[in-house]
Amino acid sequence: MNFKEKVYKICSSIPKGKVATYGQLAKLAGKPKAARAVGVFMKNNPDAPIVPCHRVVASDGKLTGYSGVGGINKKKKMLVAEGVSLLNSRVDFSVSRWEK
Repeated sequence: MNFKEKVYKICSSIPKGKVATYGQLAKLAGKPKAARAVGVFMKNNPDAPIVPCHRVVASDGKLTGYSGVGGINKKKKMLVAEGVSLLNSRVDFSVSRWEK
């Protein structure tokens, strides 16, 4: 399994109501310095919503990088509907961080 496949597989296991960071997925997939590559994979995700790329956020909790219809506002609505806790439009990691 190559790096991209690992990232998509790991992302697929993020449950509703939780989020991971780009860096977290890169580290779990074996390349801790490849957070930007993970961002590109999420942008080009061919299997949404099976691979829930909307559940991947920046390391500071900011909702970045959603290329689906509706952009960041849609990402925010999807996450809130799933139970992700936000503070000032950023993910509250104390409640919603996914730990693998």
